[in-house]
Amino acid sequence: MKQQNLSDVIVITPAKFFDDRGFFSECWNKARLADQGIEIEFVQDNHSMSFKKGTVRGLHFQSPPHAQAKLVRCGRGRLFDVAVDIRKSSPTYGHWKGEELSFENGKQLFIPVGFLHGFITLEDDTEIVYKCSEFYAPECDGAVRFDDPDINIEWPIDVSDVSISPKDASAPLLREIGHPFE
Repeated sequence: MKQQNLSDVIVITPAKFFDDRGFFSECWNKARLADQGIEIEFVQDNHSMSFKKGTVRGLHFQSPPHAQAKLVRCGRGRLFDVAVDIRKSSPTYGHWKGEELSFENGKQLFIPVGFLHGFITLEDDTEIVYKCSEFYAPECDGAVRFDDPDINIEWPIDVSDVSISPKDASAPLLREIGHPFE
């Protein structure tokens, strides 16, 4: 599949206000997101650090009844963030969208319920920070391989020698997980 302009996956770039000390940016504003059609109640913030360029995390999802929407940003470094539509009845089922997120560009990616989420770091010492609409529920935790040939994500760097967890390396293919989002 090719990268798609998935209308439900929204790139957000909050304004940065610079002066001689640095900058100020409002990373999250419930009213501004509602203006863009995103009316989600976030309940949890997550923050992870990846020490090496080429670290892959994902592709993850949380199934109902604890499915999560996410608002993702990069706190330091650079990463390529990916969302994959796994809603069975969606016309874009199996399609993906990717976006480079970095500390410098300040972009954020809103990923709704029903999508896989994953990323690869493009620099050493990269941090990702994201809000979730549901608490983590281990019994609903799921994953799909980042290199699933049916999805065919076009990662921006060589993925033949990535740093990946054993859990993510042994994740099933999309066609093997059934349809958690009917």
